[in-house]
Amino acid sequence: MKAFWAVVLLCLSSVPFFGANPPADLKAKVDQLLPQLRAFYIDLHQSPELSLHEENTAAKLAAGLRKLGFEVTEHVGGTGVVGVLKNGDGPVVLIRTELDALPVEEQTGLPYASKVKTKNASGQEVSVMHACGHDLHMASWLGTATLLSQNKSLWHGTLLMIGQPAEEIGAGADAMIKDGLLTRFPKPDYSIAVHDDSAMPAGQVDVTGGPVFAAAASVKITIYGRGGHGAQPQTTVDPIVIAARTILSLQTIVSRELSPLDPAVVTVGAIHGGTKNNIIPDKVEMLLTVRAFKPEVHKHILESITRITKAEAAAAGAPQEPKIEASEALRFTTNDPALAARLASVLTPVLAKNNILTDQRRMVSEDFGAFGNAAGVPSVLMLIGAVPPEKFAEAQKTGDPLPSLHSSQWAPDLEPAMRTAILTEVTSALDLFSGTK
Repeated sequence: MKAFWAVVLLCLSSVPFFGANPPADLKAKVDQLLPQLRAFYIDLHQSPELSLHEENTAAKLAAGLRKLGFEVTEHVGGTGVVGVLKNGDGPVVLIRTELDALPVEEQTGLPYASKVKTKNASGQEVSVMHACGHDLHMASWLGTATLLSQNKSLWHGTLLMIGQPAEEIGAGADAMIKDGLLTRFPKPDYSIAVHDDSAMPAGQVDVTGGPVFAAAASVKITIYGRGGHGAQPQTTVDPIVIAARTILSLQTIVSRELSPLDPAVVTVGAIHGGTKNNIIPDKVEMLLTVRAFKPEVHKHILESITRITKAEAAAAGAPQEPKIEASEALRFTTNDPALAARLASVLTPVLAKNNILTDQRRMVSEDFGAFGNAAGVPSVLMLIGAVPPEKFAEAQKTGDPLPSLHSSQWAPDLEPAMRTAILTEVTSALDLFSGTK
């Protein structure tokens, strides 16, 4: 394994400089890097690690940055990695990637599909997969670091490469900030990142300004009943029936309590109750995710969940009021409008005008915005199309759904998506370095 990494990192660190025409030469140099980055991606894909346990993943990124001449600090906010490359006076540009994978059993059929199994925080054995594209992000991030480190004549300032843990549970960005990211290291003037997208064809980039990702809260509901024999339901209060009615009633929050102009989501993602077909249990647990773009809408949803859940339990004569636990919401992700417009402008000649989108919104959530918010600087998270164009076109024609992020079948159109991600990050960074603080 050490020999493998030595070869990969040696190849990455020996990329020649761009010529006199950076945009044209950039595409050629990215293509030259792709075989080595593909090997890096495959290794990451085959060895995913869950949130807060990304030790080996972080070590690989740290080794890659050190080989490129970065000053590297590990274990920032847990398993976070910070690479600093100073190149004279100029702005400080932060570029982030994520490290963690998901508890999903891969069903892609790829020859390099993950077969990793591990124990989760509850001690249960789970399969692990990079079902959200963080392996793609990391490989592209290392490609970006390679090209910028080997072409210092084209920029001046400080490059801050951030490997963030625990994005999937919304904990990593804040953990790195609390561990001194903005005091122990140069404070950024700009922060950027990319994320693959399962609703866009490879080659496209979304650089929307304003709110782009929703706020999210996790809710755990415990409904209490009175257990007994399934053949004698009259002696019980069945929490499974209460849970079923509650789930259906919760769906009316979005459809009947909110304005159709205010997008929101209430999803019950898990329900646990009972052990046998003829036993009515004493309780049922449900796990929910709540998404919205406006704070007042988010607040209304959480209040409605409480009202509806308690009312359904009371209507059924439950012996105990339900327990409702809501996590602190992941904050909204908002792209700085001026910076988004600036980056869309500089990316257009590199990627072509029809490949730049500027009016997309997603109900998914991210914690990347914490870096820009804490530092008080403009930040932009750009979405990279990752669906094979022919499959995307066919799905548009037939209406058949494509695998989404977090799906066991999600696999990005690897090299086209990686090429676009690197072009996006390097072009954006070069433009940001060309300005003043």
